[in-house]
Amino acid sequence: MPISPAEPGPAAVHDIVVLGAGPAGLATAVAAAARGARVALVDAGPRPGGQYWRHRAGDDGAAHHDWDRFRRLRDGLDAHRDLLDHRSGHTVWHVERTGAGFTVHTLHAGRPYEIRGRTVVVATGAYDRQVPFPGWTTPGVFTAGAVQALLKGQGVVAGRRIAVAGTGPFLLPVAAGLAEAGAEVVGVFEAGRPLAFGRHPFTVVRNAAKLAEGAGYLRTLARHRIPYRTRTTVVAAHGTDSVTGVTVARLDAGWRTLPGSARTLDCDTVAVGYGFTPQTELAVQLGCAMERDGDGSLVARVDSRQRSSVDGVYAAGEACGVGGARLSLIEGELAGLHAAWATTGARPDRRRLARLLRRRAAQRSFAAALHRAYPVPGGWRTWLEEDTVVCRCEEVDVAAVRRAVTELGATDPRTVKLCARPGMGLCQGRVCGYATAGLVAEADGREVTADDLRGMAGRPIAQPLPLGVLAAGADGAGNEA
Repeated sequence: MPISPAEPGPAAVHDIVVLGAGPAGLATAVAAAARGARVALVDAGPRPGGQYWRHRAGDDGAAHHDWDRFRRLRDGLDAHRDLLDHRSGHTVWHVERTGAGFTVHTLHAGRPYEIRGRTVVVATGAYDRQVPFPGWTTPGVFTAGAVQALLKGQGVVAGRRIAVAGTGPFLLPVAAGLAEAGAEVVGVFEAGRPLAFGRHPFTVVRNAAKLAEGAGYLRTLARHRIPYRTRTTVVAAHGTDSVTGVTVARLDAGWRTLPGSARTLDCDTVAVGYGFTPQTELAVQLGCAMERDGDGSLVARVDSRQRSSVDGVYAAGEACGVGGARLSLIEGELAGLHAAWATTGARPDRRRLARLLRRRAAQRSFAAALHRAYPVPGGWRTWLEEDTVVCRCEEVDVAAVRRAVTELGATDPRTVKLCARPGMGLCQGRVCGYATAGLVAEADGREVTADDLRGMAGRPIAQPLPLGVLAAGADGAGNEA
């Protein structure tokens, strides 16, 4: 049933506020506006596209994958500009239910703004999942996504001799892009065993295009003579003021290092990524039911219409499960169609919905197979020394986290956070939350749970902002007009 009209207030109310302008958010906004909904598309980036289509001004898309799809969505923003308000450069720090709808609090150019909507779509994407290792805080160690963002967004190559390590197919485009940009990639060190994907032949056949994409990246590595080593990863980085080299080692199935397999390589940069962590703090703020996904991450639970457990809140893309750009686009379109139906009464075409649902099922099957092929076993904890930093912001090491459990009686990451301060720094646990949850569960003799992850993902203030903004409240001139 359509949602009842919002209560009148001091500012205009959009039908839908979309949080994030990556593939899922763009697809949501364009689909909803095409059905007559008044949409606000809110994103911290200067240009739409998210991490997947991150680009510089004037970029022709030659170096980007699936650029034609992005161009069509960007054209869709322009075509519906009478209904679609794109708020670029707006960092969302809080979302709350107010009256018959929601108020989204943002920070733009140092000033607070309020954007009101009858419904909200959380399409906030994901960021690199990190696991700590000795030396990972040394200057020159980057997340794989950060290295790619520098290259795509600024045309900057992070270093001259670069080691790429971690697990998952994302390592391939990162290494290939660096090589094509002129960097010397000393190796791609994949901790997992990608051939395990072959255990799902039906899923492979249904997603042949993705395999072809991966094969293209492998051809680029071969052309540049870049070694690709499986069941191998970086277990230590060396250097004081900057990275001077890394230790790589072979791993067993549980990711414990094999004796005698360690060797040292010279490099000045390391790009590391162990899959992705969905950015769910806004979904948690809104009270959405959360669950642990197949890759071990915390995600928002949604139904077939992309509705969360909270009335008026939808989620699309990585926020409800990491599955790549194609899945995000499908989920975004579904969320946009259904949110528009709920707010304007514009019923979507049933055949279109059926097609989208079939495609979503295929993409989710592919994502589940990838999660099974690229797991993150707990053996990474055996690489750590007691003085290995876990929380970079607060400089909390492994020993402090373990002591909070064994000596102070903490039994969950939230309590460890209060006792030892991991997750209390600038990033608010985004970088160290996953690792902290794993160390606490290990010290407590159990597996990581959704509650463990939720304890590190709950943030009343989702992004850093000046205290003066909280003290002053929203600037009336920044409200919707």
